[in-house]
Amino acid sequence: MSAPGTDTVSAPATPTKSPSRRVSWQKLTFLPAVLVAVLLATWLWFRQADLDSISENALSDGQVSKALWQHVQLTVISTFFVLVIAIPLGILLTRGAARRAAPVVIAVANTGQATPAIGLLALLVIWLGIGRRAALIGIIAYAVLPVLSNTIAGLKANDPTLLEAARGIGMSPLGVLARVELPLAVPLILAGVRTALVLNVGTAALATFGGGGGLGVLITTGITNQRMPVLMLGSILTVVLALLVDWLASLAELLLRPRGLGVTT
Repeated sequence: MSAPGTDTVSAPATPTKSPSRRVSWQKLTFLPAVLVAVLLATWLWFRQADLDSISENALSDGQVSKALWQHVQLTVISTFFVLVIAIPLGILLTRGAARRAAPVVIAVANTGQATPAIGLLALLVIWLGIGRRAALIGIIAYAVLPVLSNTIAGLKANDPTLLEAARGIGMSPLGVLARVELPLAVPLILAGVRTALVLNVGTAALATFGGGGGLGVLITTGITNQRMPVLMLGSILTVVLALLVDWLASLAELLLRPRGLGVTT
């Protein structure tokens, strides 16, 4: 206790940085180092590996870089169309009378993801023929659900009192959506996009069965010809690409979250 007649002065609280952001940045810098180490180890192993003529033919003439570039193209294009389809549709299904159709649309999207990817691709090839178009449609159908469901969930989770306050100060419905609802729903939407990206990388490996190319070409070549180096290279590159995409998506989550929200990865 303090002596009578004396005043106790408490030390001013010093602002501290949020530990969650610091930990998140540590996690974000750890994974790239691991991926670089894996790629370096793979490169060193291939330099010392004794490849026969079949393996050399499968990996020569820039076929690895071509397959990797095709895989990246499939992932980027399919993710673009997933965002164009799922986010506006999710917004629409939270507006007015369209809310009644939300369970039906979610059920259809869930059916697309519940169907085995290779079976869905086979049906699309029968319908559309062999080519990249069938592969892209299959990848898109497989990845719409997480973005669509997270968009709907994020918009429905908004505090009604905040929306009423926004309307009370004279904001239009479009203004409430753009300046209040969507910013508050960003964390959940980004989580759905992150899930869709990783799904697209994995599903794109199956595009080779429909003539869509990608790293799946190396994997199937290694399996059919029983050439372990080719199979390992295709598998390692697919895994590294998936982890890299997930890392980039987690970085986007960290940077695009509205200020004042907790940051976790």
